[in-house]
Amino acid sequence: MNIAIASGKGGTGKTTLSTTLAYYASQFQVTALLDCDVEEPDANLLLKIKVEKSYPVDVLIPQVDMDACTGCGKCHKACQYNAIVLIKGKPLVLPELCHSCGGCYLACPEHAIKEIPRPIGTIETGNKDNLFYAAGILNVGEHIATPLIDEVKKEHRHATLRIIDAPPGSSCPVIHAMENSDFVILVAEPTPFGFHDVALAYEVAKSLSIPCGIVINNIVEQYEPLFTFIKNENIPILATVPNDINIAKSTIQDNLMEYMISHYAKQIQSIYEYCTNRVML
Repeated sequence: MNIAIASGKGGTGKTTLSTTLAYYASQFQVTALLDCDVEEPDANLLLKIKVEKSYPVDVLIPQVDMDACTGCGKCHKACQYNAIVLIKGKPLVLPELCHSCGGCYLACPEHAIKEIPRPIGTIETGNKDNLFYAAGILNVGEHIATPLIDEVKKEHRHATLRIIDAPPGSSCPVIHAMENSDFVILVAEPTPFGFHDVALAYEVAKSLSIPCGIVINNIVEQYEPLFTFIKNENIPILATVPNDINIAKSTIQDNLMEYMISHYAKQIQSIYEYCTNRVML
């Protein structure tokens, strides 16, 4: 069972929920937390699982044999991402724009292109008892995150529950993180920005035909547009969490898991039982 936890914006409590739910679920079944927020992975700061293995992730990019190249420009025309430009009739590869689709390799009539690896990041894995962990760490300056996210999602397939901590936003990395999930938990703040961004994340899940539930975090007062949206879209509210300064304090004091389980056990149990029962139906 794969459950993705997403939010339209950063700072809503998505990773706090992901780690707490994984920590709680591991008491009952083999659970994996997959940190797919590869630009800023921080789940293990909360879980404190010892990293046992680390390995690099590469993508393939074209390398042109200039002696064999005739300058026909077919590789340039085939590239939908403008990763190959022609300068004085010769192709120049822009690695940062390449999406590793292989189109240029297939288009070259002279077989002057070969594919070579380019490192984009690292994956770390580890486990503690029934709780397994994997995270992608995107290289500094790298902006194509999706291949690294796809590799993270290949980890710990043996786990009966895999919780995917998706990146914030609603762009390609979020889509790749959500894909093939059985259920999506959206984390929202009852504010104008929180409503706007979680609505976008909901549209991503809806376009992927993945059922959703929502957790409303940091509640100070009810923000009517958010609750109207939830009602109109018939999204089940899995839990609500008040604006609790002690959550931040427990994070600083390095005992967040203990605080969340002791003070929000009812909410965490409710979320866990809803998701497992919903997916089993």
